[in-house]
Amino acid sequence: MTDHCASLSSLGWSEFFGDQLASNETNLVPMRIDTVHRARLTAISQSGTIKLTLPASMTTADFAVGDWVLADRSTHLVYRLLTRKTLLERRKAGNRPQQLVAANIDTLFIVTSCNADFNAARLERYLALANEAGTNPVIVLSKADTVSNAREYEQQAAALQRGLTVVVLNARSPDAKNVLFPWCEVGQTVALVGSSGVGKSTLVNTLAGPVQEFPQQTGGIREHDAKGRHTTTSRSLHAIAGGGWVIDTPGLRTLEVSHVGYGIDKVFVEITELAPHCKFRDCTHAHEPDCAVQAAMAAGKIDPERLTRWRKLQNENRDNTVEKVRSRGSRSVPGLRNRR
Repeated sequence: MTDHCASLSSLGWSEFFGDQLASNETNLVPMRIDTVHRARLTAISQSGTIKLTLPASMTTADFAVGDWVLADRSTHLVYRLLTRKTLLERRKAGNRPQQLVAANIDTLFIVTSCNADFNAARLERYLALANEAGTNPVIVLSKADTVSNAREYEQQAAALQRGLTVVVLNARSPDAKNVLFPWCEVGQTVALVGSSGVGKSTLVNTLAGPVQEFPQQTGGIREHDAKGRHTTTSRSLHAIAGGGWVIDTPGLRTLEVSHVGYGIDKVFVEITELAPHCKFRDCTHAHEPDCAVQAAMAAGKIDPERLTRWRKLQNENRDNTVEKVRSRGSRSVPGLRNRR
């Protein structure tokens, strides 16, 4: 959070949001949500941090950290929520309400550590969520200073998605800011996700520097399984020293997938690209004749463990997705079908 005067562009405002303003809304002030609590919201405007007032038709559950709203200049009453450029959310199975994690983020840092916390299957789930959200995923391998084989972890992570960027660092080192700077320039917004104890809060503190008013609490991990305690209990937006914004999120104990068909296709693009060449359109790539995916696996071009994890995610996503999701745009990915 911050209380200094800032330009809208430095807060993350862009033409995408400006184009949404109507001619009769010139008296309203754009503000960006920086904290969401059960009963209250705060936002950052050009003049500082402000406590917002919600109309009877809205609740705090309607908002995510990073959202842009239009509010009355004097009463701070929210008039409306602007359309999001990206939205990271956890859609739960069935008809249970989704959990809004962060909005309007440019880059999602998926943080894991170079120890027993590293789990390829869980990272693929995070990648599917990031892809579905429309944001750019970057794997951040923390605690590189605690192992002698960090390069091995880096290679394993890079193989999880074509073109994926992986960075290796020590979150406590001041050099971490330099490593992540390409994604943290003025006006850019990043968010951090990952299980507890991997160093997300430490990394937030390193990025924000000494200027933040309330540093994030950090905690240790258990030695026998590298599991940590939840030290972040709510989502919040923090200014990055020198420019940009970072959203910290609590560690997620469970990570079910639903409504992320596009995201899964992009993670497992080597399977997605071959599927149209199978004999049967609804091929499960398990036992059908003339299966292009099985042929590629037999030729050593597809990792059998990747195929097993793909099948598990596809089945889970199908079982948990009870309704079609409308397209969020016409963007497409080379080699993949258009998102539906």
